Amino acid sequence: MATVSGCSKRETSAPATPAAPEKILRVSQRNEPATLDPQLATLPDEFFIIRALGEGLLTPNPVGGAPLAGVAEKWEVSPDGLTYAFHLRADAKWSNGDPVTADSFAAMIRRATAPGSIAPKAHLFAAVREMKAPDPRTLVISLKQRTADFPAIVASGPWIPAHEKPGIGNGPFVLSEWKPSQHIAVRKNSLYWDAARVKLDGIRFVAMDNGDSEERAFRAGQLDVTMAVPVTKIPGYRAAQPSVLRSVPLAETRYLALNTQRPPLNDPRVRQALALALDRTSLVEKVLQGGQQPAFHFVPAGLGDYAPGLRLTENAAQARELLAAAGFPGGKGFPRLELTAWPVSGGQLEAIQQMWRRELGIEVALAQREARTHLASLAAGDYAVAFMTAIPDCDGASDLFTQLTTGHAANYPHWSNPEYDRLAAAAQWAPAEKILLGDMPLIPLYFNSQNFLVAPRVKNWRADRLWTRFYRDVTVDR
Repeated sequence: MATVSGCSKRETSAPATPAAPEKILRVSQRNEPATLDPQLATLPDEFFIIRALGEGLLTPNPVGGAPLAGVAEKWEVSPDGLTYAFHLRADAKWSNGDPVTADSFAAMIRRATAPGSIAPKAHLFAAVREMKAPDPRTLVISLKQRTADFPAIVASGPWIPAHEKPGIGNGPFVLSEWKPSQHIAVRKNSLYWDAARVKLDGIRFVAMDNGDSEERAFRAGQLDVTMAVPVTKIPGYRAAQPSVLRSVPLAETRYLALNTQRPPLNDPRVRQALALALDRTSLVEKVLQGGQQPAFHFVPAGLGDYAPGLRLTENAAQARELLAAAGFPGGKGFPRLELTAWPVSGGQLEAIQQMWRRELGIEVALAQREARTHLASLAAGDYAVAFMTAIPDCDGASDLFTQLTTGHAANYPHWSNPEYDRLAAAAQWAPAEKILLGDMPLIPLYFNSQNFLVAPRVKNWRADRLWTRFYRDVTVDR
């Protein structure tokens, strides 16, 4: 009788099909995040990652207009505009499987508004009078007064909830690796309520020092999306590879903060003289050359329903008269000030320095610091003149106007005007702007634009004028 042994014949199986390469998007990360906590973050660079890891009740609209549903699948507003009821999705979960509930958002609001809170953007919660969670899927928020921008505020980054345990989020991706000064990696969150729509397997935020290093990495195939592109490289890309060059006008005001507590900048005549002596058109057309627009007012047009009224004038002769009236004829006796900034390119600081020297006869020294150090110096009032940026957190004028009220964390000029405070609280933007341009605690320079590179393998990349990135629909060719 014959027997058959399992070892009598060596069986072979068909070769395994190689796993398909993962779809990983590689984007530049300029500044190392100090935090990924939505209530403690301040920089756009931090919210680039936070938006991948978390989601608020509402989300910004990629094409502009009213916010879209986020964790809240629907919401109602009372006829008087003072009460909002948000109804949460039943399938909204944290990345560890816990349900996202109305209490998750109520706790976030309580934390941001608690006495002694260090939340740098607590003003975005100032309109809230009280909130209730009648059931796990319903959050009712009552406002102190009717606030037209409130849905846009709710869609802002600081309204994204934070789990009590680090590393857990409710967004389309979850944190997988953080190597300081190297990269931050996130992977697709399978428990995200809209996971089926997410095309990417992950995103790698790659640390980059400047536009030159980004551009080299892009050409070497090591980056898919850059933060910027050197101005000297823009003409070449426009001519040879126009499809990879993107330009997005931003609702971002680049300005000079003037320390109103430090002589001689405590004199409005000096501040006006510095503002009137600058040629903004020359700055953007001859120096920056990246599609920026000269700023003759502080708040960009088109934020919500805001339309600027007054315009700042440029008049070097009047600037000299004001400086003389303040006791510095021809710049004589004017102290040497320091103009500080985070590392910026394009020769813009030097251009400002030269304009003041030519038109006013004054000298300023230039100093560049790491972004976090620069911000800390401004907050402490340890500066004279500082290059700064104002980026609204939501699509409405209230955010930027509120930043200059007395005691606000982003009031870097350390300026106080009770009448301005009253007008800003009442949302009377035109008279508030008149006071702002008259007292000149800051000097608007230009409305920024982002010029950057996107690799051909990237599809559906979207970013708006508030520096918001939308990752859900992005995909990459393998």
